[in-house]
Amino acid sequence: MDFLLEVITEWLKEMLVGGIMGNLSGMFDSVNQQVADISVQVGQTPQGWNSSIFGMIQSLSETIMIPIAGAILAFVMTLELIQMVAEKNNLHDVDTWMFFKWAFKSAAAILIVTNPGIS
Repeated sequence: MDFLLEVITEWLKEMLVGGIMGNLSGMFDSVNQQVADISVQVGQTPQGWNSSIFGMIQSLSETIMIPIAGAILAFVMTLELIQMVAEKNNLHDVDTWMFFKWAFKSAAAILIVTNPGIS
């Protein structure tokens, strides 16, 4: 009787282990396939992924965001120039390096704002 019980137990073990291994190997293959698909999608450029949305966002950036950023930049740089001159007692103690420094900061800020970035 013990022999029959051992044979049945061994058969159940083999069946369960085979089923589990079959499911796990299928799951690993599925996960590897999904990772490969995701890596293909992640590796795409914005134009390749959805060129119409990318074009819309790029045109919005060029037609709306850059002029708004330019207006804010003009306000900030004008305010900084006024404060810099007022701080030096209305051009009584002014050094020329202050204006060169302000011009360099303005040029750098304009270059950063108008840089097209990825195109």
